[in-house]
Amino acid sequence: MGIGLRVAGRLAGQRLAGSSGNPSAPSRPVTVEGVGGPGTHRTAARQAGKATASVARGVGAFVRPFRRVGGILFLEVMGVFFLLFVLVFGQMVWRTRTNYVHGPDHQKFLVAAVLMILFLYLSVSSFWRARRK
Repeated sequence: MGIGLRVAGRLAGQRLAGSSGNPSAPSRPVTVEGVGGPGTHRTAARQAGKATASVARGVGAFVRPFRRVGGILFLEVMGVFFLLFVLVFGQMVWRTRTNYVHGPDHQKFLVAAVLMILFLYLSVSSFWRARRK
């Protein structure tokens, strides 16, 4: 995309430089060899740079609202994703709840409870951050 913008900027600069006199006259190309004069290439390069910067600013202004909405959507999707893990570990906690003190599944209960709390925190904080944006 950068190369395409530079080429388009160079072509636009050539057209602008050639259309100063007669609009129906063909524009003369600006070459690297300096056929158009000593500063012609630098002028065309400067015009191409300005055109590229203008296009980049325009694209950035167009994308900015979508970037914000995309960030909010990403946070909400991640909140739902973490909530799925809360459900999975919640079921494991529920199944092993009778052995939470001294049963054979004591370690499974503790690990599942810690992971459920961790993913619940991640899910809630993700939704909280999306709400604040």
